[in-house]
Amino acid sequence: MSSPPGRCLVFTSPLEPDLVERVRSASDGLEVVYPTELLASPRYPSAHPLPSVEEDGATARWNELLDGAEILFDFGPVALASKLSARPRLRWIQATSAGVGRFAERAGLLDSEITITTASGPHARPLAEFALLAMLMFGKNTLHLTRQQREHRWERHADEEVRGKVVCVVGLGKIGLEVARLATALDARVIGTVRTLDGRTAAELGVERLETTERLDELLPQADVVVLATPHTPETHHLVDARRLALMKPTAILVNVARGDVVDEQALVAALGDGRLKGAALDVFEQEPLPPESPLWDLPNVFVSPHSASTVAAENGRIADLFCENIRRYLAEEPLLNVLDKELLY
Repeated sequence: MSSPPGRCLVFTSPLEPDLVERVRSASDGLEVVYPTELLASPRYPSAHPLPSVEEDGATARWNELLDGAEILFDFGPVALASKLSARPRLRWIQATSAGVGRFAERAGLLDSEITITTASGPHARPLAEFALLAMLMFGKNTLHLTRQQREHRWERHADEEVRGKVVCVVGLGKIGLEVARLATALDARVIGTVRTLDGRTAAELGVERLETTERLDELLPQADVVVLATPHTPETHHLVDARRLALMKPTAILVNVARGDVVDEQALVAALGDGRLKGAALDVFEQEPLPPESPLWDLPNVFVSPHSASTVAAENGRIADLFCENIRRYLAEEPLLNVLDKELLY
């Protein structure tokens, strides 16, 4: 396989044929390469597995493609990621995930001139619905009811409503804003945090109260639900640690749709096991896949999701639309959407 001549866009993770054609139609003047035989097969709708280089000749073929690419759809083989900054023609990578800052850091891309755009936006609604599911599930004792049904046990009880609950959303990006909107629709009282206010007001962001994340200690004791929707950066690593977990109400629940490293998982296990926290709904973990021996699997007050809350069947279409708009902007030399800030890592 030879590198296509001229300006080249290379797909490195799978997309449906009709969406590839949609991208091709938007790529006027670009050679679009979809190397079917090199791409990993998706195991479920909208999966974006990065390719391996284990098959004979795969490394050489990927090196040839990557050396000829000006634009990449996703980052390509993980084994070759550290060499992306040295690719002679590469100018732009469109990621398929929103939280790619730490991956870009590990790949040595932060000091390069390569522009990285994230897939921020398409995942906001499904992740917000996961947070809403958690609020309803714990309010309606769903985990307990499931156990009762399995045991054929009839035992009446009283439930709670979302209405009137204080929901603290940590990180009011696109995901956090959608969480706030849906929670408000159920008559929750939403308070939110951002890294810096930058003149923004609570009314503009659709929350009852707006603070910087530095003031999280003041907000946690008030919250019935804490939803983590912040990027993982050095500043947010173990943002919720043992000390902050101790500030939360014993009747509160924690929802993590950010990254696993935002929470001190060992401290969370201890708080959940000791009854110092009502429960947790977790889509992300410090180690993924979650090890079979993790206590989180068996704690009766934990809902485990295998980092899948962001993935819905419609995701690929939304990412393709974002990519097409960015291609249009790129060819017109206009500012791209969702450019990764290489200092803030989001």
